[in-house]
Amino acid sequence: MNFFSKKIKIIENILDFLYPNPTSTLYYINEYSLLISIILTARSKEKKVNEITKFLFTKIETPMDIIRFSIEEIKNIIKNIGLYNKKSKNIYDLSNILINKYNGIIPKNILELKSLPGVGDKTASVFLSYVSDQYLFPVDTHIHRMMFRWKLSNGKSVKQTEKDAKRVFKKQNWKKLHFQIISYAKEYSPSQRWNLKKDIIYKELFNNNLL
Repeated sequence: MNFFSKKIKIIENILDFLYPNPTSTLYYINEYSLLISIILTARSKEKKVNEITKFLFTKIETPMDIIRFSIEEIKNIIKNIGLYNKKSKNIYDLSNILINKYNGIIPKNILELKSLPGVGDKTASVFLSYVSDQYLFPVDTHIHRMMFRWKLSNGKSVKQTEKDAKRVFKKQNWKKLHFQIISYAKEYSPSQRWNLKKDIIYKELFNNNLL
């Protein structure tokens, strides 16, 4: 087994042991609420977003529900998370577009998805990785950090990290790895107060001269 294969095997074995059945910790009740939740997590802590959406989704479950609300009212519900002014407008505008153009159904075509307010590359990829069988490997800040720490990517851009992740990991494992790496990064390899003694994968790679 060569240097590179050994490194990937160690990473995947540890992730499979720690998170054999990884799932998202994001709160949602249907495809529409999932898309809204993903939009809300931009530059915001997932824990705080979940607190807000548990209330928000008792009021708004479908795009049609948005008709009863103003942007100001949405803003008041989500005001404790980052970029709430922009996000409330995007939710309102996106919902109206879904009603008027897509009969309330969220398109599964990535280009159409990205044409919706507040939906960029990452949001569209994350959403589709949940609801479709498309092979996608959305990279967030946690995956970006891990790929750099494991010396699997140079850390210069998220786009480059995504290309590298798709190159080094098998396609059939992308969806599972997306959840596993995010969970691992939060629990064992945070961006702040990083404790090398607790970072199991980093220690194992280091001890095997794979860094």
